[in-house]
Amino acid sequence: MVEQATIESLMDKAWPALEREAAGEWVLRASDGVTQRANSVWPRSVQGHESGLSAEGGLEAAIRSASQWYRKRRLPLIFQVFEDSRSAALNSVLDGQRFTRQSETRIMVRGVDGLPPGSPDVEISHRPSEEWLEVWWSVDGRGGAAELSVAHKILTACPSLYALVRNDDGVPAAVGRLALVDGWGGIYSMATSAAHRRRGYGAKVLACLLEGGAEKGLEGFWLLVTAANSAAQSLYAQAGFSEYGSYVYRQAPLKRAPGGC
Repeated sequence: MVEQATIESLMDKAWPALEREAAGEWVLRASDGVTQRANSVWPRSVQGHESGLSAEGGLEAAIRSASQWYRKRRLPLIFQVFEDSRSAALNSVLDGQRFTRQSETRIMVRGVDGLPPGSPDVEISHRPSEEWLEVWWSVDGRGGAAELSVAHKILTACPSLYALVRNDDGVPAAVGRLALVDGWGGIYSMATSAAHRRRGYGAKVLACLLEGGAEKGLEGFWLLVTAANSAAQSLYAQAGFSEYGSYVYRQAPLKRAPGGC
């Protein structure tokens, strides 16, 4: 089984922030507010050790320092906190400071044996085409051209395969990305346009990305799926993925200005 510290590192490299700074054991990440994972603190773990700092006073000082770093960039302070015993001390302090919990996400993994067969209908490329970006952004995008430009830089910051499948009329229906990192493949940006859902397009994209990764001799695959997305979880389970762990985003409470009365 892959180590937790390895999975965290793979995830960070597969969706890299445009700006990052090491702060002790933590990594501060910022990308103009585009996606939570690229604009959050990664309290990275070291194999065999707890993530983050252990003493409450040290944690509080580190949180204050991180808050100042994000404030300079006009971004909220958000932590990506992995849900296991290593995060107990950090969660305790964040609870005390009333950090919210958002976007619970499950990590799923699988090996390279028994992969589902690919489909010749799926187009594979090494760069995201305009059509690919249009489908993905229509489903997962938040913002306009400026935000999409940042997202494009994140997507293309590591070697990847991009899959696109069309309907019978040639209209792009679904897309997905396989990030190639340190001998592993990360499934990202799986998106099916609203008019093409529940027709098997997502399964085709996934199977071809897995097949493409296997051809490159990868050791295994991982993916991230929100806890609320039961349909996607079912698709991934049918493709041989099993749950490995989970994380949530913890965001600092918004500071409101005093009222006028």
